[in-house]
Amino acid sequence: MDIIKVSAQSRSPAVAGAIAGVVRDASRAEVQAVGASAVNQAIKAIAIAKGYLAQDGIDIICIPSFTEIEIQGQERTAMRLTVEPRGGC
Repeated sequence: MDIIKVSAQSRSPAVAGAIAGVVRDASRAEVQAVGASAVNQAIKAIAIAKGYLAQDGIDIICIPSFTEIEIQGQERTAMRLTVEPRGGC
């Protein structure tokens, strides 16, 4: 599964569309963000995606976790946000 990577400059509605599309197709989306501003954009996108998917009768939940990633040779901690329909896949 591809990971939807969110930066501080990401547009929340665009990311929301990507999340909604992946949830519709694969029943689960993985969103990754590094830094407070990126996490803020990711959470806003998930809230918007919840509205998009509600129109299709899909209620989603978000499960947060931490993951270690490498950026330019340095290890960083990222937020991993798993988005899936309520009740599982």
